[in-house]
Amino acid sequence: MTNDISATPDYIPTPLTLSSHHATVGTLFHNRVTVNPSHLAVVDGKRKLTYTALEDRSNRLANGLLDLGIKRGDRVAILAHNCQEYIELEIAAAKAGFIVAALNCRLGTRELTHCIHLVAPKIIIVQASTVANLKASSTLAYPQILIGKEYEEFLCVSSSEYPNLDIDPESGLMILYTSGTTGMPKGALISHRAFIARAMCFASEMQIPINDHYCAWPPIYHMASTDQLLATLLRGGTVHVVDGYNADKIITILEQEIMQFMFLMPGMIGDFVKVLKQRKVKVKGLALCGAMADLVPLDDIVAASTLLNAKYLNSFGATETGLPPATSSLFDIGERPAKLSKRQSAFCELRLVDSDDNDVPNGSPGEAVVRGPTLFSGYWNATEENEACFRNGWFHMGDVLRRNEDGTLDYVDRLKYMIKSGGENIYPAEIEQVLAMESRIIESIVVRKKDDKWGEVPVVFITTNDSTLCADDILEHCKKHLSRYKQPKEVIFITHADIPRSTTGKIQRHVLEGKLTLD
Repeated sequence: MTNDISATPDYIPTPLTLSSHHATVGTLFHNRVTVNPSHLAVVDGKRKLTYTALEDRSNRLANGLLDLGIKRGDRVAILAHNCQEYIELEIAAAKAGFIVAALNCRLGTRELTHCIHLVAPKIIIVQASTVANLKASSTLAYPQILIGKEYEEFLCVSSSEYPNLDIDPESGLMILYTSGTTGMPKGALISHRAFIARAMCFASEMQIPINDHYCAWPPIYHMASTDQLLATLLRGGTVHVVDGYNADKIITILEQEIMQFMFLMPGMIGDFVKVLKQRKVKVKGLALCGAMADLVPLDDIVAASTLLNAKYLNSFGATETGLPPATSSLFDIGERPAKLSKRQSAFCELRLVDSDDNDVPNGSPGEAVVRGPTLFSGYWNATEENEACFRNGWFHMGDVLRRNEDGTLDYVDRLKYMIKSGGENIYPAEIEQVLAMESRIIESIVVRKKDDKWGEVPVVFITTNDSTLCADDILEHCKKHLSRYKQPKEVIFITHADIPRSTTGKIQRHVLEGKLTLD
């Protein structure tokens, strides 16, 4: 008798093999509770939840929402800063089949309105500190649950029984928003299957121990926290919640807990290094730190890895792909890297292709196209974009890489121009659309400028026929219509004749960038 299914052309899955396909984030967490009932799952300041307590509260939240008539596949939005309730909702949704729409607290009214209407949530869970922003953004009367007394009362009257539902692992679990080519956010739908694969990739590529600790200080509405906190909980670890970048709180955790990996990003590393030096920190035990080395000053890479006594992670991933396709290379402690080449991640296929989807030779730049189990399921309500991005069976990232003869990868640029500032994606098109609303501006061209703190910041070149228009007028206009991190940091006036264009009339942004370098 053989177990080789390849020898059976008409092989039909048995109930046993079918059941193996139905593991979800909810079921895996539920089973983890049996193994780690009294172990700490979440620490949010003075609030602490064991696995048993998180199981109870997430069950109550799931059942309460089900009792409200919210069904499998319905969206439950959350507008909140980092808090334990965010994690409770993610686990509850994983058990009940809801999709969490993770709204970005930093978005302005126009963008937040777009994000809410895009997913049409059945209900929104909101913090008191974000209620005003929600009311200004939402033109529809979405039902809300306010975190605090109302939220706690909602849990108290709900059943604590585990909602043992059969959920397809290809079902969506979360919508994480990412910038679109027009500048307005897109909703990336991420399935149970993808989150489980990302957890395995995280554990494998970074050698994460069971029962490890993870500091979720980046916004939970970004993959940087959500991917890794779910991965930690599925393996019996402890998630430490910090509401955004707070050097003292993060350092206190590092002094008290041993952990494998600490996420660092442009915009905070410089200050973090200063505080590490001032406090003369003695880290209890950290193996890896960092991310996005391409956007971090080399001196900060050296200082951070030295002070934390941890290797620096030279990563390249995305909301749509998770840690892959190239998050597996490290810089040694104190190393000042001569180049930022990366190694391809495991658990993914990666090709570099030209505009016709033909593979490019080593040494030539090509768009990164990816396949693998960590991949997202597509953009919410964006059929045309999905058809374009997933053409020929591969996800097209829009990032240009170059493969070296030794197999390593160098990041080149975005296929479509994008500015990466402090972990946020900024598309010039959105800023230019806002500037077009100012009648005294004839044309605006937004480019990126290197910045020691944020990695990159937007700078705008302006043409005008009104001599009364000044830089302060333009910046004030942007403040009214753009989130703070998207506002230009500098305004430069030029003549129409000085705008560099190709033979087809397209603006050559790289030429304008060169002017900034020369200046």
